[in-house]
Amino acid sequence: MESSPARAAAADPAAPQQEAPELGSLVQLRELPPYLKTADAMPMLRPSDLVDAGEQGEVVAIKALGQVAVRFRRGTFLLESRQLERAAAADPG
Repeated sequence: MESSPARAAAADPAAPQQEAPELGSLVQLRELPPYLKTADAMPMLRPSDLVDAGEQGEVVAIKALGQVAVRFRRGTFLLESRQLERAAAADPG
């Protein structure tokens, strides 16, 4: 009986790691947050309108606690991996 809760506890931390995007992958926001946190050495809060809806960004760093640094056209921002989804692949066209 004790091994079941231990397995459940071990499985919970692994779930966010599996959802985290890989370094260099293209992602986009699921929805715009109320603000954006810059990925600078001294982070600042910036308005969310710096990233357009549907704009693709590149994952440049993976941080602790499920945070990801994503480079968009107007800056690099720290976001939670649950706020992101993989960008649709472009047609080779």
